[in-house]
Amino acid sequence: MHLSKRALLIAACALPLAAAAQNGAWPTKPIRLVVGFPGGSTPDIAARTIAEPLAKALGQPVVVDNKPGASGNLAADQVAKATDDHTLGVVINGNLTSSKMLYSRLPYDPAKDFTYLSLLTTAPLVLVAQNSLPSGAAFVEAARKSEDKWSYGSVGVGSVGHLGMELLKGRVPGLKAVHVPYQGNPQVMTDLIGNQIQMALIPPGIAMPQVKAGKVKAIGITSGRSTLVPELSPLADIGVKDFNLEVWTALLGPANLSKDAQERISRELAIVMKTPEVRRKLFEQGWQAVGTSPDGMRTRVKEEAAIMTKIISTNNIKLQ
Repeated sequence: MHLSKRALLIAACALPLAAAAQNGAWPTKPIRLVVGFPGGSTPDIAARTIAEPLAKALGQPVVVDNKPGASGNLAADQVAKATDDHTLGVVINGNLTSSKMLYSRLPYDPAKDFTYLSLLTTAPLVLVAQNSLPSGAAFVEAARKSEDKWSYGSVGVGSVGHLGMELLKGRVPGLKAVHVPYQGNPQVMTDLIGNQIQMALIPPGIAMPQVKAGKVKAIGITSGRSTLVPELSPLADIGVKDFNLEVWTALLGPANLSKDAQERISRELAIVMKTPEVRRKLFEQGWQAVGTSPDGMRTRVKEEAAIMTKIISTNNIKLQ
């Protein structure tokens, strides 16, 4: 009887400890951060920049796992179907805002299959052009008059550079520049420098070194003024109205991600994204470090998805 009471007492004392461990134990093993693009890509840079400080904050390793393919959709699907409570993903705009319209058999639902955690990085696009072309409003007028004699490059059908340029064509009556898809932005820049195409929308980290070297001309940026490129004016200043577009990366998990994980990540990530070292590293690569609430990220995705859906349906753009 004495032993039975003692056992009951030990068990009773252990219950609060077990509950506390269960409630505060996440993470209990290394975190896998899936990136749907190769090393050196923007999502990879964002993931690797936050991995070390996030690991220190969480007390577990954060391992970046590159799984390129299908414009990041293969990796996004892996995250959507994860069940281990320790798999997260870094995605780009398109995985959440345009892929559902572009792919008839997208294996995940961007609105239902994820836990949105936070935006990580944002940047405007830079409209770059051949050096021989005019600047400012004169460029817009020349582009309009060119109709379909000009061409523009992007990293592929359905990319932000492609859809952004189609949006620009809708804001500049008469502009009918033809799309030329490439494997990557370096190839776009090579043909722009070589006068094979007339223009492109390129992230500032890739565009500005060539602009500063005098190899291409910067016409303007696709957002309001940005500290990333303070020397450049918004396209709105040269007559392109109602045109606001950024490229971004975001952190998400599967829809079944535990509340403990969500709360811990949100708390620690908000601190990580404000640290000077993280902000400096991302800024040097041409990206603004940001941290948003899950609700803020969801609102951003919903608003941008509506714009992209209209562009895709109006131009009948499909990938498969």
